Amino acid sequence: MDAEDELLTTKQVHERYGLFEATLRYYRHKGIGPASFRLGRRVCYRRSAVEEWISAQEAASTRGGVA
Repeated sequence: MDAEDELLTTKQVHERYGLFEATLRYYRHKGIGPASFRLGRRVCYRRSAVEEWISAQEAASTRGGVA
């Protein structure tokens, strides 16, 4: 498995990117956060999907972006 395809749990996303676990749960509920899926009972994120979502948030909120 490539590093970009690494699977992360909600806790690992929090530890690596500083997004609170409760915020990630809320985003999943609203359908607005990084793409996630269930693997058994665990919620997983692909590292590449989290980083793409962060980049999109950055582009939308920087000067000259769409925000």
